[in-house]
Amino acid sequence: MRIYLVVMDETDEAKQALRFASLRAQKTGGSVHILALVPQQTFNAFGAVQATIEQEARERAEVMANNAAGNIFAESGRMPVIAVRPGAPADVIRKYIEEHGEIAALVLGASADGGPGPLVNHFSGHAGGLSCPLYLIPGGLSREDLDRLA
Repeated sequence: MRIYLVVMDETDEAKQALRFASLRAQKTGGSVHILALVPQQTFNAFGAVQATIEQEARERAEVMANNAAGNIFAESGRMPVIAVRPGAPADVIRKYIEEHGEIAALVLGASADGGPGPLVNHFSGHAGGLSCPLYLIPGGLSREDLDRLA
């Protein structure tokens, strides 16, 4: 079975990537894995404060991933796999791909305005080292164009 891995955040480009992956999964009999990243904290507070900050960040990532999964389920009737992981984004994504050798593609959305985004920059520069294809979904595609291309 083809598994399309989407790194989910609150950006429009992530939503574009998720829609594309969901449609591709429907057409190929595959499934979607949503990977929500918990941002690394750039400072260390007192123990209890730090733990609270980290827990709140994890909860926000879980809510966002579950909302995205609910949207996919409402459209396709299939529930994606959800994973929420802390750490450096590129490292977390590589490790997830290694742990799930059945992943058929990493699907990332490129921003419609400005630079494509840090993950797109990183993985497009290192795509030759991935164990699966990298799909880059332009953020400026209309919903109709995205649906047609998927």
